Amino acid sequence: MPSYIDEDRALIQETLLRWLKEIYKDNSDDVLSGLARRLSRRMAVTGPDVHEQSENWNQETCLLITYADSITDDNAQSPLASLGQFCEAHLDEMISTVHILPFFPSSGDDGFAVSDHNCVDPPLGTWEDISYLSTKYRIMADLVLNHGARSSVLFQQFLNDEAPGNSFFLSVDENFDASHVIRPRGHPLLQKVETVSGVKTIWCTFSEEQVDYDFSNPGVLEFFLNLILNFIDHGVSVLRLDAVGFLWKRSGTTCLNLSQTHAIIKLIRYVSNCYAADVLIVTETNLPNQENLSYFGNGNEAHWIYNFPLPPLLLHTLLTGDSNALRRWAMSMPPALLGTSYLNFVASHDGFGLRPTEGLLEEEARAELVERLQKNGSRFTWRTMQDGTKKIYEANITLYSALEKTDEDPNGRYAIKRFIAAHLIMFSLEGIPAMYINSLIGAKNDDAGVDASGMCRRINRTKYSRETIDSLLRITHSRERIIFDALKRLIQIRSRQSAFHPNATQFTLQLGRDFFGVWRQSQNRGQSIFAITNLTSQGKFLKVADLNLIEVEQWYDLISGLQVLSCQSEIRLEPYQTVWITNK
Repeated sequence: MPSYIDEDRALIQETLLRWLKEIYKDNSDDVLSGLARRLSRRMAVTGPDVHEQSENWNQETCLLITYADSITDDNAQSPLASLGQFCEAHLDEMISTVHILPFFPSSGDDGFAVSDHNCVDPPLGTWEDISYLSTKYRIMADLVLNHGARSSVLFQQFLNDEAPGNSFFLSVDENFDASHVIRPRGHPLLQKVETVSGVKTIWCTFSEEQVDYDFSNPGVLEFFLNLILNFIDHGVSVLRLDAVGFLWKRSGTTCLNLSQTHAIIKLIRYVSNCYAADVLIVTETNLPNQENLSYFGNGNEAHWIYNFPLPPLLLHTLLTGDSNALRRWAMSMPPALLGTSYLNFVASHDGFGLRPTEGLLEEEARAELVERLQKNGSRFTWRTMQDGTKKIYEANITLYSALEKTDEDPNGRYAIKRFIAAHLIMFSLEGIPAMYINSLIGAKNDDAGVDASGMCRRINRTKYSRETIDSLLRITHSRERIIFDALKRLIQIRSRQSAFHPNATQFTLQLGRDFFGVWRQSQNRGQSIFAITNLTSQGKFLKVADLNLIEVEQWYDLISGLQVLSCQSEIRLEPYQTVWITNK
């Protein structure tokens, strides 16, 4: 073996030990040194250039969020194979990355109560299916590292006091002060279980079936770091750290966003990028805005963070026709740090979280939003506050149903236009766009799914057969076809504009409450795009002079193709119409 590999491995082992000592200040050096040594060997460094990383995203980067079995086909070998065939048939030149929601054996929460992290759930497919998909798209997978299923082998070992599971799950005694804990659910946090060593009190942040791991045990961290390397070996190049903010618990604190959690994320990024330089880390932290932003660290934690305030703010904006809250938030958002990006989305497999609006919407506005969503068929998930009261955590509703009717448009005449407008605003903003598969066809509320499962989130998790999807998309004037064709065309236009690079400059425009607009400028300053949306159900005139266009350049709308004839003219924007006025 060349000497430089030994030298590089020694350096990596030293760095690993430094990070481990920051996380585990009370553990012995022998334990941490052994862990650092084992990890450095497993990482199998092959050369001195392992840390070099080219740009991993641009204006062509667009994510699809989907379950492995969102679309099934009896003629395909597996749901994962069916998903790949659907993407190749319908999403060519539209998406670059596929976020496949948990595809592991699971006992609940639609995959997030993982019982075995090491294999693909056989009814969904195999690791070979994941590896094949990775030859076509970047694959984003969930590392569900906060909790595991009671049905798992590890938890059965915990109950039977057998290694290694006997030390993998968090149990606390009566001296642990959990009175300040912040969490998103209403069930009792602490649960009693019978073990061969007596009754123990386990910690369940999200459900009684999902038991939190004990990351104060370095063996738990080692387990997940090895899992990460296994994921990478099978073609996963984007790691979504699910519910990562809850990872570390300390008595008397909120047990949220603690310093050890941030140190673990830094270590995960270091290990991943030593092993494969192009791996990206995404943190899933559905929190108030400033707490969410903290997961960029100093450019050494998440590569991407979810823009959690965006979906509920867009709902508020389009349901009221008032840009003020969205505009204030956009103005306050700092540009993403070098080597990082926002991950923008309008809808996902979860509901519309209301916690991210704290400090962004007044209580009256939040109440009005909840009332309107309830009229549009929303269910709600609640969380328990420290004083024992309950508060809405998220609205459970599909994006289309959420925007279908407003007080000004009670019959939903402009429902499709509002729906498209929500995506156009998202496409226009700094960051990388992510599309939820059910939104591609404007899925409506699945009330039957909620009633059958008892889970509010099932309202937006309808599964489709490939035959059903294909038949819907063959009907020229169907809602599904109109929405799909519009979104695909707009994403393709967007992907060709350097001013829509995720890290291109953004300035928020001051155009009054009826419009929302941003000015994007390419990194080389060559292209400008003024992206402006009419937020109302009436036609509105936009004064071109308010945009301060450079008069010597030719300007036109990328979406309609119409030229801006004069910088002193007015442009009429139809209800919910967006223009992308560019000089290139």
